[in-house]
Amino acid sequence: MTSRLVRTFASLLLAGSVTYLATAVSSAAVRLPKLQYEITTLANGLTLVLEEDHSTPIVHLQLWYHVGSKNEKPGRTGFAHLFEHLMFKGSKNVGPEEHTSMISGVGGQSNAYTTDDETVFWETLPSQYLPMVLWLEADRMATLRIDKDTFAPERDVVKEERRMRIDNQPYGRLNEIIYAQTFSVHPYMHPTIGSMQDLEAASVDDVREFYRTYYVPENATMVLVGDFDSSQAVQLVNQYLGRVPKAARPVPRDIPKEPLQTKEKRVTLQEPWPLPAVVVAHHVTYDGNPDSYPLHVASKVLSDGQSSRIHQRLVYEKRVAVAAFGGANLIEDPNIFFAVAIVQPGHTPEEAVDALIAELDRLKAEPISPHELQRAKNQFARDYILGRESNQQKALQLAHAVVIHHDIRTADGEVDIFQNITAADVQRVARTYFTAENRTVLTLLPSAKAGAAPVGR
Repeated sequence: MTSRLVRTFASLLLAGSVTYLATAVSSAAVRLPKLQYEITTLANGLTLVLEEDHSTPIVHLQLWYHVGSKNEKPGRTGFAHLFEHLMFKGSKNVGPEEHTSMISGVGGQSNAYTTDDETVFWETLPSQYLPMVLWLEADRMATLRIDKDTFAPERDVVKEERRMRIDNQPYGRLNEIIYAQTFSVHPYMHPTIGSMQDLEAASVDDVREFYRTYYVPENATMVLVGDFDSSQAVQLVNQYLGRVPKAARPVPRDIPKEPLQTKEKRVTLQEPWPLPAVVVAHHVTYDGNPDSYPLHVASKVLSDGQSSRIHQRLVYEKRVAVAAFGGANLIEDPNIFFAVAIVQPGHTPEEAVDALIAELDRLKAEPISPHELQRAKNQFARDYILGRESNQQKALQLAHAVVIHHDIRTADGEVDIFQNITAADVQRVARTYFTAENRTVLTLLPSAKAGAAPVGR
């Protein structure tokens, strides 16, 4: 249930429909309807966003706690994700797993996920059960049951999840290695799922302290979208969640800032993988920064799908890689853009590194084509429109705007920003961030072909 969220809707629309919808977005004569939301803050600090939609008799709830793996301390990685699991293990009035069974028992769905920046719990259910789901969320926010009988088994579940998804998968540790080598102090350097050593060292007292610190109303944003009356919904939220007491102390935001990289870093490591892998990474800005929007476009042009420049050049034309991919991870704090190539037998890692750098340099040297720019704008227009198709997508856009951008207006405003991006904007951010001084190059060799120790320069 953990991920670095990457949302794509490419399979959902025909290319012709995408072009038509994008044209509608960019046309001065046709304006898409904006989200009709209300936003308020309860006396205990909880932020509440409501959007009525009476098209179907259902309601979708998202509860975002502004805590993710970046809020963890060294030696205590994986807590945010582990705690996501524990939130389903019972509270004062609800038994273990009963939260999920009560939702499914009335025909609803529920789940959760954890990222670097937030932990999200969501439910979709018939609208008449809104009081029930608000009571459920209030009960576990205020009275979660945390004891060794629930903690130890769930920790084992997370450890097994790590084995299946990361440790026992070819190239499963690639993402961890990239972030461990590109970050030096910011907690983005450790994975959301945590290390096996830290999970083993976690205690019940540690988890209780994490709960008291971050699972508080002031650190929560609830979004309701669906079939309800807003004034009645506000009363219900106050009735159930408004009674949860405020935290005893402010939520800490002491995240160490990553220092500026001023010198190229090259590292060679060995991993038990069948083929070499190479990575070229650059530090970039944060989500919502003016530079982030042309960086999104640059990422699509360079590495989004089989028609992207990196895949076309390295896999189809030069044939130095069996796979090539990457992207800009634009989230709450400054992060990285990275490109990866799995080296084709018969070619050297150095060839693949040179080919990746050449594509990044090409983006700096010449503007992208009008076709590439329009294709990227069409994709963003498609995502924007599809983000209005379901209550869940509407809630996601609203919550993201509040929690990550700290400005709910961006839920509507970003579409115009994307449609006004120029090729010169893309070239400018490429020149700003894709510099040699800001570059990290990783070469990951199969163990049998690597030396006994890491080599760097």
